Amino acid sequence: MDNHKVVSRSEWIDARKRLLTEEKAFTRARDRLSQQRRDLPWERVEKEYLFESPTGKESLPQLFDGKTQLIVYHFMFDPSWKEGCKSCSFWADNLNGIVVHLRQRDVTLLAVSRAPLDLLEAFKKRMGWTFKWVSSFNTAFNHDYQVSFTPEELARGEIYYNYENKRPFSGEAPGISVFYKNPRGEVFHTYSCYTRGLDMMNTAYHYLDLVPKGRDEEGLPNPMSWVRHHDRYEV
Repeated sequence: MDNHKVVSRSEWIDARKRLLTEEKAFTRARDRLSQQRRDLPWERVEKEYLFESPTGKESLPQLFDGKTQLIVYHFMFDPSWKEGCKSCSFWADNLNGIVVHLRQRDVTLLAVSRAPLDLLEAFKKRMGWTFKWVSSFNTAFNHDYQVSFTPEELARGEIYYNYENKRPFSGEAPGISVFYKNPRGEVFHTYSCYTRGLDMMNTAYHYLDLVPKGRDEEGLPNPMSWVRHHDRYEV
């Protein structure tokens, strides 16, 4: 960092304008990709799921809560764990405060995990989160949307995640799934993303991408080894 190039104001403006041209091209490409995402065909959700929520049992259609669009954050929280995944918690810290805005655009956003509801509620209270979080315990929902894996799959040494077969890395994985409900009450799965596809939903990472050191994750045992639950950082 100490040897970074330093130039005059006019040279800096010229360099910044060249980058702006690239940024505008990227924005237009992103807009095209977003439209392609919306243009994907849908698949009808035929299976019935029953979730445990703070207000009782709810079906998938009920989770829409009066809206036609539903975004589910698949939060890694195995039933045997005492607390939720620290990386998913990093993403969840970005959810607080936006739910009310999304509802103005006909969208309900919530988190789903396999852990029992009492564990979810306790961890949610500890983290100070207010978004809705429901349990898919005793349902196949997480497995069907490729974020939880059976003991048999793990023992076999092959799981299906991010649309390809790969070696197991955990019994739980992160993801986001999107659903639409039509006026007849039929539910359709419209989109799911995993791994780096989740990056654009993490505001903190986008801010880090602006600063000179970036995410500053090179040389770490793994890119996110620096992440902690927000109540466990030293400063």
